[in-house]
Amino acid sequence: MIQDLNRLMARLGYQFQDLSLLELALTHRSVSRHRNYERLEFLGDAQLGQIISVALFSRFPEAAEGQLTRMRATLVRGQTLALVARELGLGDHLTLGGGELKSGGYRRDSILADALEAIIGAMLIDGGEETCRQVVLGWYESRLEKITPQNAQKDAKTRLQEWLQARKFELPVYQVIKVEGLAPKQTFDVTCELEQVEKTFAAQGASRRKAEQQAAADALVWLEQQYD
Repeated sequence: MIQDLNRLMARLGYQFQDLSLLELALTHRSVSRHRNYERLEFLGDAQLGQIISVALFSRFPEAAEGQLTRMRATLVRGQTLALVARELGLGDHLTLGGGELKSGGYRRDSILADALEAIIGAMLIDGGEETCRQVVLGWYESRLEKITPQNAQKDAKTRLQEWLQARKFELPVYQVIKVEGLAPKQTFDVTCELEQVEKTFAAQGASRRKAEQQAAADALVWLEQQYD
């Protein structure tokens, strides 16, 4: 267990003094209704918003309030948090109850996003505000460099299409693979196929649109890592 946490801390770029805080930040409500990451998530959510707000305010001195708000929303929304969590390998270290484990909770956007916020809250308590800020800015460095007041309003499918068109690549092909459950509690499994690079990205969401957006976001992250 300690070895696993050490690997995670290496990826996070932060060494916890109190490992129990990290363990708590990784514990889902399905394990315990009273001892889970929800309180730390509350703290981390507020701290993340403050960190990103200050960073954007400094980087874009000419941006209007509305533009700053939209950029912040893009960076702190659940989809972005889940992507950051995946980059850090967070899902492999979550502590989930049996039901969540069987249903693939370690892959679910909402759980990954909540756990990431909980870790931010845990870092704030363990290491203080300035250390927490530096670590979080490290996670967000590439996203802060790429975001602009103009592109913050575009969703993942639009940004993926524009990225591909700019390089004269074939446009993505989306396909619904499976639909489970009854409305309004359905889940959609979709794929986003990039024929040019022979890669397919799969995602799940509460609607076809959400699933396609997630698959497009994953595809865009991979493309940017490979080509930019």
